[in-house]
Amino acid sequence: MAKYLVIVESPAKVKTVKKFLGANYEVVASNGHVRDLPKSQLGIDIEHDFEPKYITIRGKGDLLAGLRKSAKKAETVYLATDPDREGEAISWHLTRVLNLDEKKIRRITFHEITQTAVKSSLKEARDINMNLVDEQQARRCLDRMVGYEISPLLWKKIKRGLSAGRVQSVALWIISEREEEIKTFIPKEYWSLEGKFKVPGEKKSLLAHFYGKEKEKINLTSQEQLNQILTELKEKEFSVVEVKKGERVKKAPLPFTTSTLQQEAAKVLNFSIQKTMRLAQQLYEGIDLKNSETVGLISYLRTDSTRISEEADKEARAYIRAQYGEKYAAKGETTKNKNKKAQDAHEAIRPSDVKRIPLIIKEYLSRDQFRLYQLIWKRFVASRMENARYETIFVRIKGGEYYFHVSASRVKFDAFLSVYVQEKDEKKDHIQLQRIEKNTIIRLQEFYQEQHFSTPPAHYTEDSLVKTLEELGIGRPSTYVPTIMTIINRRYVAKENKKLYMTELGEVVNQMMKQAFPKIVDVNFTANMEDLLACVGDGKVSWKTVIRNFWPDLENSVLQAEKELEKVKIEDEVTDVFCDICGRKMVIKYGYHGKFLACPSFPSCRNTKPYLKKIDVKCPKCGGEVIMKKNKKGRRYYGCEHNSECDFMIWQKPSSDKCPKCNGYMLEKGRWMICGDEQCRYVVAKK
Repeated sequence: MAKYLVIVESPAKVKTVKKFLGANYEVVASNGHVRDLPKSQLGIDIEHDFEPKYITIRGKGDLLAGLRKSAKKAETVYLATDPDREGEAISWHLTRVLNLDEKKIRRITFHEITQTAVKSSLKEARDINMNLVDEQQARRCLDRMVGYEISPLLWKKIKRGLSAGRVQSVALWIISEREEEIKTFIPKEYWSLEGKFKVPGEKKSLLAHFYGKEKEKINLTSQEQLNQILTELKEKEFSVVEVKKGERVKKAPLPFTTSTLQQEAAKVLNFSIQKTMRLAQQLYEGIDLKNSETVGLISYLRTDSTRISEEADKEARAYIRAQYGEKYAAKGETTKNKNKKAQDAHEAIRPSDVKRIPLIIKEYLSRDQFRLYQLIWKRFVASRMENARYETIFVRIKGGEYYFHVSASRVKFDAFLSVYVQEKDEKKDHIQLQRIEKNTIIRLQEFYQEQHFSTPPAHYTEDSLVKTLEELGIGRPSTYVPTIMTIINRRYVAKENKKLYMTELGEVVNQMMKQAFPKIVDVNFTANMEDLLACVGDGKVSWKTVIRNFWPDLENSVLQAEKELEKVKIEDEVTDVFCDICGRKMVIKYGYHGKFLACPSFPSCRNTKPYLKKIDVKCPKCGGEVIMKKNKKGRRYYGCEHNSECDFMIWQKPSSDKCPKCNGYMLEKGRWMICGDEQCRYVVAKK
């Protein structure tokens, strides 16, 4: 019989951890939280110093009964929930709901699920950190107060089913401010000017950019200004007045935090932040490798720190010396994270064993698991390598009183670039510029001029919003995904081609929040609240003090808003589809599975239809409209509107463009357009 009981959060960890501990240990899972505030009420006793009213989560009865039975038999119960404040709180709740004897419970944490980490955690067993538990309680109570006090107000004034949140409302405000910037943006005209020069002895011409005068950069803002300069440059002699050679350093990247992993995976792998976290969770919890070995491939995935353990750092540098050579391994301390708001509670995200090379274990991973693991592995290895060095050259050309500049660089020592390249390096004209000497007279061949207009700020994407939230100190690594998914699922924000757009509903909710609850949507207030909550976790502030100070202002704002705010009606979007029963134009409604068409005469007419989105492309088989559909599993596909007579169906999005080779239909696939005819398969970059 097992002497010791180990309780983890996820069932996926049970098998992995059990293998590391042997027969004396029974490993079971709590399946996440076991207690929470009740859904039917606020669940916080305002009259008795804001005491939370925790109840057992519905459906956990049988699970908890089994845990109690196992706990009674065990000499020691090890609480091995996740190594963050949420995990600390789950451990504390387990002690309460299982009625555990304080003398037999120990808290253990491991930041990677490997045999060494798990066994070491047993030697470093400790008491539950009540400061972290209190921080989690404070966050939970604040979120409950905001949600349960403001959401019913939104139901009354706008429509049912809406919600407000301490972090989600600020995220919505940030998106709305960007939308306002885009709407009010006025494009400004500007021009670029380049000179094409013939250098003696060189076959290739040299292209240089207009700079201005010797000590004054001139921004070209109009055609008239440009023409005046061109007139002054006419018939002028051009000469090289400066050739400057040098060297620049490109620092090795920092290892990933949660937010930088989400951003880089979106940019490089085209993953949504939700997909990135789901895959990272799988890599952390354990993958079955050869000989039935199950091991966690990466360290804990929710972190805002770039710190690396001394052991992992040494192993990485030793690997680099062995594989790449001594000069490639970083000599001193690598760059530290400059984010002052980082909690630094965990290490950065890294492979649990640097010698577990992605290509060697590729066969045991799904395609997306492999791509994400490879990204994490390469970034970590690069972070322990030397900085890259470039040779640079700068050439200054003078014509009359005006100057043109051209510069180039090439890699002198690739260092970390041998493992991890973030963008293509510029190599243009470096060799040619090396041969140019000062005081060389060069001949102007022609000018290239082009008109431009400044562009508005880009719409937020999921990853750029995460970056902004982190920079502003709003939310924590564990909250980015649920925050963004909430505002999308509530239809405050629409996601199209990765970009986030405010909906009419989102604008109404945001306007009401700004008017009635300015503190809740205030970026500085929310960031300061995050700092205050961090102080609770550090044991510097009582969590009840934070709640006591927050509640009166919220209560007064809600009472005032109920009196002063007017009701707003959001009209349903009318379509050109007629109801088969009563003949009225149907409207778009939202259900559990997304959009559907409903008759506006409800409840007298209850007719509904699936919502089929046209994509303005004609069916290549019958000429009907191609519409976007979803199968039972939610996967998107495209088919003809006349699906009863026409069998056209395809997974990739078809385009209205024709194939220049066979005149067939083209398909959109990432950055490319591919001919839909399997015999042709012509490929061209998307415009």
